[in-house]
Amino acid sequence: MAIRVVLAEDSLIVREGLHQLLAASPSLNVVATYGDVESLLDRVERDRPDVILTDIRMPPSNTDEGIRLADHLRESRPSTGVVVLSQYAEPPYVLALLEHGSDRRGYLLKERIHDRGQLISAIDTVARGGSVIDPKIVEVLVDAKSGTDHSPLTGLTPREREVLAEIAQGKSNAAIAESLVLTKRAVEKHVNSIFTKLGLAGSRQVSKRVKATLMFLADSSPSSMSAHEPM
Repeated sequence: MAIRVVLAEDSLIVREGLHQLLAASPSLNVVATYGDVESLLDRVERDRPDVILTDIRMPPSNTDEGIRLADHLRESRPSTGVVVLSQYAEPPYVLALLEHGSDRRGYLLKERIHDRGQLISAIDTVARGGSVIDPKIVEVLVDAKSGTDHSPLTGLTPREREVLAEIAQGKSNAAIAESLVLTKRAVEKHVNSIFTKLGLAGSRQVSKRVKATLMFLADSSPSSMSAHEPM
């Protein structure tokens, strides 16, 4: 059965472009498109989307509507996934999106919309309950954390740092093994070693370890994001 997708994007040109891009995939069914979050929320029960693909900034305030939409749906429609498209490679936005859990949530930079395969893969992963974090965000976090004094990251081997970056993107052990051409058993050993060294050994589920890893990596980030009002 095709994944039911709703698009939320205030730019008509971008919205139509995304619609055509996704409608060409037989695995997706674009059931509606909206130019503002309020219209989407008014009709979400009718549309019954599996995944909502939304710009991070939408009318009426053009600030962080995509993040607040995800928060709202976590309570009202927990089975609905949200993929936020953003031009901001800033960790606080990602952490705000994952504040109440990383399952069924994705954060991609807008430059990814030119890669239809990657975009569809992200929607599919989120629809199945997983999470997707743009690799560039992870790179920013790792670089920032590595530059701090006495960072625990210095105790990781080069291979463990590669695995850590994959974990932060929301990948399962099996997906990491495929990406890095390792056995699943080897990945499990690396993951256990990483989480022990970083003091995150209690995070077992994929969704929990994604959030724990990102919070650890962002801990030294000087930027912060003010709390947003509920929708």
